Amino acid sequence: MRWEKAMLVYNSKAGKEKAGQLGAAVEALAGEIGELTLVQTQNPGDGETVCRERGGEFDLVLLLGGDGTVHECINGAAEADRVPDIAILPGGTCNDFARTLRLPLQVGRAAEEVLEGRLLDTDVGTVNGRIFTNFVGIGLITDTSENIDSDQKERMGKLSYFLSTLRTLRQAEPFRFRLTHDEGVVDSEAVMILAANGRSLGTAKLPFPGDGVHDGQLDVLIVREAGLSLAWQVINGGDLTDYRESGGVIEYIRTSSLRIETDEPKRIDADGEIYLETPADISVLTSRMRFFYGPESAGIAGGLIGGAAAKADAPER
Repeated sequence: MRWEKAMLVYNSKAGKEKAGQLGAAVEALAGEIGELTLVQTQNPGDGETVCRERGGEFDLVLLLGGDGTVHECINGAAEADRVPDIAILPGGTCNDFARTLRLPLQVGRAAEEVLEGRLLDTDVGTVNGRIFTNFVGIGLITDTSENIDSDQKERMGKLSYFLSTLRTLRQAEPFRFRLTHDEGVVDSEAVMILAANGRSLGTAKLPFPGDGVHDGQLDVLIVREAGLSLAWQVINGGDLTDYRESGGVIEYIRTSSLRIETDEPKRIDADGEIYLETPADISVLTSRMRFFYGPESAGIAGGLIGGAAAKADAPER
């Protein structure tokens, strides 16, 4: 038996395929788990509460859902008495952090990869005391999230994010900001600021160096109004070196921490969830949590933990 006790948290409202996904996950994992507890969340905050209050009881916590479910549950698990190992079973629309972990995007296959034991200490970020796994942004990126039509998202999936971006681009307005980072201060105007820990945004692969979640750094893009079209190309898989020829309309910074102040409070998008405002104090929590990775991650960062064998000797955190 690989794990004595595990908890699987899933969002009852996250799509019509949930019952089939849940069945696929249980079928793949049941033979290796002594006692499997299923928790169906009903309301916002349920996942965070159960992971904070009960996460320490389990060797393994599995999160079945999208980036919102992951964001909520990670904020609970990080505060548990003993931080459990985390396995993400991607059941959302974009599944951006699952992409960073190089997991298969089919729930059954992702569950099978958990059995391979590719467990790795992983950086997460914090913004105003809240954990994020993938990114924090203000300006255009927040407006795009807020402009997504929920019915359209249900019908069209990730295409709804593309349509929302097109609508938002036409309405983008610059804002004044002051950004303090490890090596200096930027005092200027922008239409968007993005600080990324992960390597995927809206299913697009971000063109930053390395894998992002093992370097103790955040990759920061400051996009000024004239740089919108170039930023769109970069974020959707373009060459990041293009920013060097942009005449300053895009600025790229790597830093372990930053503070963003704005003339007027701006809403913050953290992993697609919008409930914070500037000023924003953002930093990396190096190797803060342990996640299971997909098959393309073998040897990544030289730090894969040997699955169940390593679990027995792992210190409580």
